Amino acid sequence: MASMLMNPLRSCPPVNAAWAVQYATRSLSTSVHLHAQVQTKSKKTLAKPGVKNIVLVDGVRTPFLTSGTTYADLMPHDLARAALQGLLHRTSLPKDAVDYVIYGTVIQEVKTSNVAREASLGAGFSDKIPCHTVTMACISSNVAMTTGAGMIAAGQCDAIVAGGVEFMSDVPIRHSRKMRKTMLALNRAKTLGQRLSLIGSIRMAHLTPELPAVAEFSTAETMGHSADRLAAAFGVSRLEQDEFALRSHTLAKQAQDSGLLSDVISFKVPGRDMVSKDNGIRPSSMEQLAKLKPAFIKPHGTVTAANSSFLTDGASAVLIMSEEKALAMGYKPKAYLRDFVYVSQDPKDQLLLGPTYGTPKVLERAGLTMNDIDVFEFHEAFAGQIMANLKAMDSDWFAQTYMGRKTKVGTPPMEKFNLWGGSLSLGHPFGATGCRLVTTVAHRLQKEGGQYGLVAACAAGGQGHAMVIEAYPQ
Repeated sequence: MASMLMNPLRSCPPVNAAWAVQYATRSLSTSVHLHAQVQTKSKKTLAKPGVKNIVLVDGVRTPFLTSGTTYADLMPHDLARAALQGLLHRTSLPKDAVDYVIYGTVIQEVKTSNVAREASLGAGFSDKIPCHTVTMACISSNVAMTTGAGMIAAGQCDAIVAGGVEFMSDVPIRHSRKMRKTMLALNRAKTLGQRLSLIGSIRMAHLTPELPAVAEFSTAETMGHSADRLAAAFGVSRLEQDEFALRSHTLAKQAQDSGLLSDVISFKVPGRDMVSKDNGIRPSSMEQLAKLKPAFIKPHGTVTAANSSFLTDGASAVLIMSEEKALAMGYKPKAYLRDFVYVSQDPKDQLLLGPTYGTPKVLERAGLTMNDIDVFEFHEAFAGQIMANLKAMDSDWFAQTYMGRKTKVGTPPMEKFNLWGGSLSLGHPFGATGCRLVTTVAHRLQKEGGQYGLVAACAAGGQGHAMVIEAYPQ
């Protein structure tokens, strides 16, 4: 497919090489504090007769930190517990008022395989509240939220806490397969002779560990390598990627300094300092970014450490309720959670195109168009991935050839797109990013006066997600 994409897509109208800086400047100059005022139109509500309104009451997250830094001595459930406690504090929620807790994670700690349960108990929630953990790569907490929304819609629950956590500072590293077999056999051995014989069979090769990798099982290709190929297929240049990465960090820094990242809670790390903000936001310059070498396809690749999201530790949590329950408890919700979709495509050549496939589907379900959306928040796995998706979304040829659609869906206006930074700058704890995206959309809709927001994300396995969010009337 990559070779098929090259010529038709390069014949499409190219994205201006300076587009990122241009739109970053535009978005930064619309107002002093990124309060870009959306002209609120008289739009219909997406409420449906006979269907419960499901609302986002509030959402929080721990600061997202580069792995191996301040959180390095913790465990995943420590971060998840901190997020849950922060949500309890932020909402003054009684600990027995929740019907269910759902968490998403990707690389599981074997000691706490159901991290939702361990974190819930640690945070002080009632032990009568059931909990379970889900996984769907980078959209794991999206699955947690939509699972909770489905339980509310079905009448099973009225109040759900959903969230996600990822802890890359201490990922499980396994012994080799041969060593594991030997160790299990030793455990079953009944005589000293059997044990000595097994110990004597161990060779140096047995001691080579199996290291985890962000790679596809079906293709054995790392995500970064796939992102590099995708960027090449869509004709995305190194310059475009570096410009978008700089935009992400610049906007994130201004949002952080302006106090717009209000979902971030302070967390006292045991034995260490209080952590109150993300530590991966690092505005640089195009000159500095240009000095970095390719990280995956060497020496001619375009994906570098600077235009990729970095390994991150962090956790998030949101409180989701039926509107009726939220109002009965005295809450003023932030937003309605409306239509959502999950998509899946070829994990070899379309691994990171989830937003391209998900966006038109969720808009059709909601009866909306791109012009109706006031706020866009897309997951930034790689700058090249974002740029490739934008080009695919703006291509009639791609829509007709690969998506079975008559026309393209179109690209989001950059003055509405990821205005408070994104995963490239804020960080990307795999299991926690989805809740950050949804909470950010809710906060931006309030701040900017918009009505509809759209979240979209890609995920390993060639999967993706998109959701429409509607502002709660203020």
